[in-house]
Amino acid sequence: MEQQHTPSETEWQVMEIVWASNESLTSHEIIKGMEQGDKSLSPKTIRVLINRLCQKGILDYTVDERDSRIYHYFSVKTKDECLKAKSRHFADSYFAGNQAHALATLITGAHLTDEQMKELINMLKV
Repeated sequence: MEQQHTPSETEWQVMEIVWASNESLTSHEIIKGMEQGDKSLSPKTIRVLINRLCQKGILDYTVDERDSRIYHYFSVKTKDECLKAKSRHFADSYFAGNQAHALATLITGAHLTDEQMKELINMLKV
């Protein structure tokens, strides 16, 4: 099975914490951020998620200059890059790579306001 290089749903929660920060975060800071949202994940599980994100090339780290046991994690990929990759993976997985069919299915299933429809039309013109 091909390895997915996009964040899983739970990994995405970790990335939301990292993306919201303007600076690198330690695992302790990420864990504290996660505790505010989803209290069901243990610190050990969150560390596993951080490691997976590093393996996928979505996160990276630097080692603290004063304490080599502390890592400072930062995003390598932007949220927009991950959203685009996730969308491509979705179309490939469920629509045999037919992105137009994937988009049509999503649009027909959505209840869009007139304003949202205009916004979508403007996006498609680009």
